[in-house]
Amino acid sequence: MLTKIGLYTGSFDPVTNGHLDIVKRASGLFDQIYVGIFDNPTKKSYFKLEVRKAMLTQALADFTNVIVVTSHERLAIDVAKELRVTHLIRGLRNATDFEYEENLEYFNHLLAPNIETVYLISRNKWQALSSSRVRELIHFQSSLEGLVPQSVIAQVEKMNEKT
Repeated sequence: MLTKIGLYTGSFDPVTNGHLDIVKRASGLFDQIYVGIFDNPTKKSYFKLEVRKAMLTQALADFTNVIVVTSHERLAIDVAKELRVTHLIRGLRNATDFEYEENLEYFNHLLAPNIETVYLISRNKWQALSSSRVRELIHFQSSLEGLVPQSVIAQVEKMNEKT
């Protein structure tokens, strides 16, 4: 039987409970999942890559079939081919996400026609949640409880101690 290997990518700047919900649901569908932290060249990162990796790794520690990987200056589809991924995993919150993902899937299919894309629709409670909104809350030192894993809260508290 073919091993199903998924790759779920994002900047995870920072990881949210919405991201974790996608990983949790996908972990039951795939034999192995890579969660790839990719630097988006069109965005300036709030957290350094190594900090994002540490927060995400800690948040996913209980998942035995999930491995966190990082990549810089590479297309996700190229990393997927290198990791022998069978499926790309994408989360959809709304129609805007769908339009973006539809275009991305077109090019991914051109570059790797044997890798399928699987979409998981965000649960209602996470549809408005985004890393951008979380960064805004961090900036104004608002509560992050219930929005992000404890690893992010601990990192933000550590940052606030330094200021």
